[in-house]
Amino acid sequence: MKVSNVDLFDPRTIMDSDFSPGAPDSDFGFAFNDSNFSDRVLRIEIVPDLPDSKSEGDGFSTIADWVRNRKRRREEIKKDTGVDFFMQREEQILHCNMPDTEDGVAYENQDEEPVAMIEESPVDLFSNGMRESEQRHVTLRIHASEEAALMDLLNFMYSRTLSTITPTALLDVLMAADKFEVASCMRYCSRLLRDLPMTCESALLYLDLPSSVLMAEAVQPLTDAAKQFLAARYKDITKFSEEVLHLPLAGIEAVLSSDDLQIASEDAVYDFVLKWARTHYPKLEERREVLGSRLGRLIRFPYMTCRKLKKVLTCNDFDPDFASKLVLESLFFKAETPYRQRSLAAEEANAIHRRFVERAYKYRPVKVVEFELPRQQCIVYLDLKREECAHLFPAGRVYSQAFHLGGQGFFLSAHCNMDQQSSFHCFGLFLGMQEKGSVSFTVDYEFAARTKPSEEYLSKYKGNYTFTGGKAVGYRNLFGVHWTTFMAEDSLFFINGVLHLRAELTIRQ
Repeated sequence: MKVSNVDLFDPRTIMDSDFSPGAPDSDFGFAFNDSNFSDRVLRIEIVPDLPDSKSEGDGFSTIADWVRNRKRRREEIKKDTGVDFFMQREEQILHCNMPDTEDGVAYENQDEEPVAMIEESPVDLFSNGMRESEQRHVTLRIHASEEAALMDLLNFMYSRTLSTITPTALLDVLMAADKFEVASCMRYCSRLLRDLPMTCESALLYLDLPSSVLMAEAVQPLTDAAKQFLAARYKDITKFSEEVLHLPLAGIEAVLSSDDLQIASEDAVYDFVLKWARTHYPKLEERREVLGSRLGRLIRFPYMTCRKLKKVLTCNDFDPDFASKLVLESLFFKAETPYRQRSLAAEEANAIHRRFVERAYKYRPVKVVEFELPRQQCIVYLDLKREECAHLFPAGRVYSQAFHLGGQGFFLSAHCNMDQQSSFHCFGLFLGMQEKGSVSFTVDYEFAARTKPSEEYLSKYKGNYTFTGGKAVGYRNLFGVHWTTFMAEDSLFFINGVLHLRAELTIRQ
């Protein structure tokens, strides 16, 4: 029976990506470098590395040593054409019956074809349709430091196994597989590296591989795992601020892309990004470039306060046109209805730049409407999800972002506490003024909430208070019911799983 379009050398065909070496029907290691099973000759010429570059045989104590050496060697190779320097050290001859796989094309016997010497672009060797893939005799010239990786790569194409398991050696094979377009080996190396314990050092290295490797589909699971590791490691960005401040660009991008970033507010994210950019890119032109093309897209401007958005417009670190576009987009989003905002966030669920998706802020975002005349007044809207309220039990509290009235900063705080007789738990809402000097003034305030069945805002508590810095006032049992009644499935206060609160503040003349 003839099976067409089946790649016997691709582990996915035999073991469904398991890469287990035990499948007898898929192991052709016996044919590797055996003249009895070859229809052509691959000659490998090994030339010395550039000065001061180590081969794998010299060993590296850490992955950091590996990447520093590889980067240095790549840079030196680019600077040096190598025409005069390359001198043949030794020669190996392999007898190859090249697999007909996704990684290469079927080879035809062409005894009269001349030898093809490949120096600068050996990637052509295994590429479909290339002249070298049709040669009977092919000569490949490589550096000494690439020898072990290439031999492992060739052996893998027959046996589906690698002789090495160290991270640095696997990375060498991965880069060789990318160089010669052996996708199945790239997948195999990527999987082995993902199975190794991840560290900050290794995660940053995986994100700093050459662009051709990073763009390969076979390596995406590895880079995704590295990003997830860094995002989880630095989830509390405030706690690790100094470490995060010294991360390279790829690392800070992984951290800022997370929805679960634990930080006070998006205002704080904006301030941190500016601090990082000024540290790593002291030149204004370069800083504007990286903020405009990379980091600026990871700041979720729609969740910044209007006061901070005003500062964005005058911030010299951003290109003025780019800043104006970001601020306008943010203001339009803030003006949308909650339903439309949730719809925009849902549309970005799988997007790279999730600017409309809310993070796990320590201080909950609020929507504020301000009035200057006839009296200084503001109306503040705070929405809390049912699960956020559930986490407050038995004595928790959640704070809103700051908002301003009369030049002073205020905040709302929702509590789970005991009623005044300490007989049962209940939901409370409080209004506080941030500490700022000794200024004091009297504020009339009113708390309201959307309530079924009308789903309109109904007033729950009114009062007035003379505030001074650090003081707060409110009501311990806003709804006059037990906590269990407040949180019940048939609760009157949750609409589609959201508690909608409103506070109206007016400065008394």
